[in-house]
Amino acid sequence: MPVRFALAVALCGVAFSADVRTVELIVAKVNGEIITRTELERERNRMADDLRKRGVAGAQAEKALADREKDLLREKIDNMLLVQKGKDLSISVDTEVSKFLAEIQLQNKIADQDKFQQWIRDQSGLPFEDFKSEVRNNYLTQRVIGQEVGSKVNVPKPELEQYYNEHKNEFVREERVFLREILVSTADKTDAEVPALEKKAKDLVERARRGEKFGELARDNSDSESAKNLGQLGAYKRADLAKPVADQVFDKDRGHVTDPIRVGNGFLILRVETVHKAGLAEFEEVQAEIMEKLYPPKFNPLVREYLTRLREEAFLEIREGYVDSGAAPGKDTGWKDPAELKPETVTKEEVAAQTKRKKLLWLVPIPGTKTKAKEKSSN
Repeated sequence: MPVRFALAVALCGVAFSADVRTVELIVAKVNGEIITRTELERERNRMADDLRKRGVAGAQAEKALADREKDLLREKIDNMLLVQKGKDLSISVDTEVSKFLAEIQLQNKIADQDKFQQWIRDQSGLPFEDFKSEVRNNYLTQRVIGQEVGSKVNVPKPELEQYYNEHKNEFVREERVFLREILVSTADKTDAEVPALEKKAKDLVERARRGEKFGELARDNSDSESAKNLGQLGAYKRADLAKPVADQVFDKDRGHVTDPIRVGNGFLILRVETVHKAGLAEFEEVQAEIMEKLYPPKFNPLVREYLTRLREEAFLEIREGYVDSGAAPGKDTGWKDPAELKPETVTKEEVAAQTKRKKLLWLVPIPGTKTKAKEKSSN
């Protein structure tokens, strides 16, 4: 199963007995939408499972869970407000959603649409339309942050150059090459089949050199496990590679695509993604890397400020005993008399009518929300 599609889904529903009227406790009301206690409990359980899978246990696990748990409600409110804002701004992400779903379908080689939707249900535990809605909300959240905050952040080139001149020791490199691959396998093939496979490899080289995206060619044609990651391999020193392979990739320019290389299990095609020459890297080589260092300290506080403004403008009530760690200073979010407003509890049907809110692991985190890497909350 592709890495991008690894999901940890927290369902909003609860188990209901046929003869029992079950109610759900509302923790927060956000512009007419609700966050329930079950959602927070499920998210806490998911975080605990993550820690166990990473081998974190005992007091260390308890501390890590406590540190993250205090921001659970904040993250739920953050993402609900961002999705609501995206809808207010009439931002459309339909193209991105369609492309993402098409990539999953192609990557997993499921041509039949009904079978694909069933596969989505099996993998995610969600009805297809709910899963699609979650994908849409994730893209929508990213677009709001990018449009409303990211577009306003600038790191001037002189500031980048200053960092480079003051931290040159960080940019002294060993000789390394970063590669992608396509493998046309000859395993279990007869001698008579090999020429056709070699021709396939040569055709793929020509297509890559004509400008087709190498990662997509790898995804659709490579017999290697790396196809699931668009052929990406990572970095190698010259000594890490067999000499016939090293001779074809070192001292080559970025974007160079090799001829097919005959290896034991097939024909290997490599693309040079980046080359680090030995010694101090030039500023132009590391400018993007420096930007990655200097951008977040400017960007993250602005995201938090923006989310605070959204809170100030929002109708927001939080039940006593629950804390929004991102609360807007001075804003009254106290729980009002439930007799005058919405009931404190809701039925199964009312909960089901709300937009389901779950977790996806394949997207970039929302900066400033302390969501862990490769994880993003979605509404």
